[in-house]
Amino acid sequence: MTQAAPMVEIWRGDFLESAHSGHAVVCNAAGEIVHSWGDPEAIVFPRSSSKMIQALPLITSGAADQAGLTTEHLALACASHNGAAIHTDRVGTWLDTLGLDDDALRCGPQLPDDSDARNQLIRAYQTPCQIHNNCSGKHTGFLTLAKHIGATGDYNDPDHAVQKACLEAFEETTGETSPGFGIDGCSAPNHAATLRGIARAMAHFAAAPAGSAAARLHEAMRLHPDLVAGEGRACTELMRAMNGQVAIKTGAEAFFTAILPEQKLGVALKIVDGATRASECAIAAILVKLGVLEPDHPATLKRLDAPITNRRDIQTGWIKATASLI
Repeated sequence: MTQAAPMVEIWRGDFLESAHSGHAVVCNAAGEIVHSWGDPEAIVFPRSSSKMIQALPLITSGAADQAGLTTEHLALACASHNGAAIHTDRVGTWLDTLGLDDDALRCGPQLPDDSDARNQLIRAYQTPCQIHNNCSGKHTGFLTLAKHIGATGDYNDPDHAVQKACLEAFEETTGETSPGFGIDGCSAPNHAATLRGIARAMAHFAAAPAGSAAARLHEAMRLHPDLVAGEGRACTELMRAMNGQVAIKTGAEAFFTAILPEQKLGVALKIVDGATRASECAIAAILVKLGVLEPDHPATLKRLDAPITNRRDIQTGWIKATASLI
């Protein structure tokens, strides 16, 4: 097995203090590897980076059109959102149109990452609901699909018709038989694949013809970067920096995917120690390398070759991509 490649370095003064290694793959529309670092065949959990794959059955089944879902709904189905009002208000209305409420969700409550929403709950002495969970859009998509196909029971169960549809979409787009699954933070199954398989799936999205389910999903993400994540988040800021040309999605434990429709390329990235600071730096470096992200854009400079400061705002070092990524 190929070893993980050095990708990100943390410098303090003139000394290398810490380092992060990982695996990354860029595939073209034919599923061929265009660039790779580390081991393309490493088995990985894509975590929330695969939400757009899990959302495919929502459209291919006819559920999205029957329910009158807009591009905002589709973006939320792919989102790991901050739990801000722009997210929870829309998910709440979506649940209402299904005749459901917060109790129907199976993602669990989560304190919002959005500071305004979090502080509002604290001031009101209220506890967070499941609608605040960063995955509530994905789960409302699951509920929409379940209602459309008449499937009852716990939609999160791996043997439920909803999750079987998600697995079918996952294996079709990755071109692989998944070796198994783990349970994600939101309690839904998350299927494993090779890193190359995930990049191949993203290339499938990138090359999808206009009007197809895959194209509708990445177009929704690119149209609504604020709904996919939120203010201050890498997904939102970097998609804005690329003027909606590219869809990117983070996942837990330092995973990232990217869909480049104009180049018909897909990217998958995994930092092996799970450090988000490293995955954000590495995906920025890869997007710069592929010519879709300006190296001097403020959103780029915030993550790539970015200064590290202390509590007195004194610069103490840098977070840098290794030469192999540039």
